[in-house]
Amino acid sequence: MPRDSADVHSADLDEAARKAPDGGQAPNEVAPDPPASDPPAQDWEDRARRAAADLDNLRKRHARELEQAGAAERAEVAAGWLPVIDNLELALAHADADPATIVEGIRAVRDQAVSILARLGYERHDELGVPFDPTQHEVLSVLDEPEVPPGTVVQVLRPGYGDADRQLRPVAVAVSRKPE
Repeated sequence: MPRDSADVHSADLDEAARKAPDGGQAPNEVAPDPPASDPPAQDWEDRARRAAADLDNLRKRHARELEQAGAAERAEVAAGWLPVIDNLELALAHADADPATIVEGIRAVRDQAVSILARLGYERHDELGVPFDPTQHEVLSVLDEPEVPPGTVVQVLRPGYGDADRQLRPVAVAVSRKPE
């Protein structure tokens, strides 16, 4: 009865191994493939160099994009202030006019500037009668005010802009204290 080809092959190999003089591989037998190995060290070095170059390019591109975004934002803010400058120049051109109209014009320019700051996210704060808040107020003086609860803002010396988490400057205030 004929044997299966796989049986013939394995039986022949076993017999060849027994016949080999050193007990190892028979002379006509094909050596098994060596186990799969990692790529040579040169391939790993090349991959590392490429990865470092990619990282460097990414870093440079990010820095370039950040610089461009900053420049665009500065240009937008500066453009927002151009109408304020134009109105101040108009006020200076009419400096010899009626003082009341000059004061009205200066007030309008101030309101325009405050509006620009508000659009940028920095609301003006100059409230009186509110409790002192160290995240929004900077105390410059303390006044004896018998009719006002202690720790209340009784005078705004300089307005503040922004909120506690995003503040350009705090409100400079005078607060009340109990008379001694």
